[in-house]
Amino acid sequence: MRFFTQHGKRLLWALGLSLLITACDDQKQAEPQNEVEEIQGQEIAVLTDPPSVPPPITRKHATKVIVNLEVIEKEMQMMDGVSYVFWTFGGTVPGKFIRVRQGDFVEFHLKNHPDNKLPHNIDLHAVTGQGGGAAATFTAPGHETQFSFTALNPGLYIYHCATAPVGMHIGNGMYGLILVEPKEGLPKVDREFYVCQGDFYTTGNYGDAGLQPFDMAKAVREEPDYVVFNGKVGALTGANALKAKVGEKIRLFVGNGGPNLVSSFHVIGEIFDNVYREAGSVPDHNIQTTLIPAGGASITEFTLNVPGEFILVDHSIFRAFNKGALGILSTEGDPNKLLFSGQQDDRIYQPEGGAIQSMPTEPAPEAKPMTKEEKLTQGKNIYASNCQACHQADGKGIPNAFPPLAGSDYFANDPSKAIMAVSHGLSGKITVNGKQFDGVMPKQNLSDAQTAAVITYVLNNFGNKGGEVNPEDVTKLRK
Repeated sequence: MRFFTQHGKRLLWALGLSLLITACDDQKQAEPQNEVEEIQGQEIAVLTDPPSVPPPITRKHATKVIVNLEVIEKEMQMMDGVSYVFWTFGGTVPGKFIRVRQGDFVEFHLKNHPDNKLPHNIDLHAVTGQGGGAAATFTAPGHETQFSFTALNPGLYIYHCATAPVGMHIGNGMYGLILVEPKEGLPKVDREFYVCQGDFYTTGNYGDAGLQPFDMAKAVREEPDYVVFNGKVGALTGANALKAKVGEKIRLFVGNGGPNLVSSFHVIGEIFDNVYREAGSVPDHNIQTTLIPAGGASITEFTLNVPGEFILVDHSIFRAFNKGALGILSTEGDPNKLLFSGQQDDRIYQPEGGAIQSMPTEPAPEAKPMTKEEKLTQGKNIYASNCQACHQADGKGIPNAFPPLAGSDYFANDPSKAIMAVSHGLSGKITVNGKQFDGVMPKQNLSDAQTAAVITYVLNNFGNKGGEVNPEDVTKLRK
């Protein structure tokens, strides 16, 4: 019995020592690398507009990096037909992408354009020091301020304006990303892209035309009208879609400027091989959706194995299809039927009960009669709000998912088909421009006048041959 008691004590002592050593090792790994390297030479930082990223850093030494960033207040489009006065770092939302190496000595110059109305500053989450540089860079219009810092910790970090009221400055677009590459660099990939989500608050509702001011009350209630990637509805769709090829490894630098919402970032049809959650040093693997907090960032990596249109979304999904948080990664290449076959069969299925369902809503009140020009203007806004997410800004749709409206032969000689699709919904197989589609389009909650306006807009755009639909035409078919 005494042997077992002594033996047990030895085991407990050994186990305790092992746990202590492990804890110490973990603590060492968690400790930041604060050694300051010898600085060799200097360079001017290459800054890029979204979705582009500066080239990887290949040097093996720390250097002095001079960053020149200008604040510009400017009117730009929030979506087609809707404009907004954005406050920007470098004239874009998000601001310029900054790339430095761990150990670099960064000399930062913030310039506030003389035409601006307000003072601004910058808080870089990559900075170890008071306010991330905010107090050191409080800059009046027509002035330039400077401060310096050493990039101690590798990672992908948000930067933003921190001038009071801070939420208003961020909510007007003042955020971006700075990457501090580890000393050994990042693993090689074929393409890198810069995507940053933000939520915006306007006096008008989503899609209301014209210049829209910032709405502080909505911002305080955290009720955004727009949730977008890269500062605009459709910034990453149509002609602006990200482009890649089968077999390429992709790295997305994804930020969330906020100011309020957490992003549930997801790429439809892909699984992230690696996710550096909140841009930490150790990746997780095989991740479907990753949370990115307001004021945070994540690095995602994946390999494109098959061609297709891969859709970037905030998977708080109404934000994607109703507020703008949607982008496209368009991938070209040869299909691999073993990995993804596409549709192999389609047969009749008739369960009991109704096959088509629609939302139990009443049409909106009728609008006053409009001229054709007025219909085109209103129809453009309705299209952007209700149709663009599926049929795309250029009307070309999404292959194998949503049929094109551009040059469509489906309703070319019979606009009543378009009226029926909008007012009653559409289900089952249709052929458009020689290609078959099989899906469900729910009926739209639009008044007869709104339906007439949006169809008139489609008939007169996207390479279609023209025409006009009146509310009376819609009324007749709706009944």
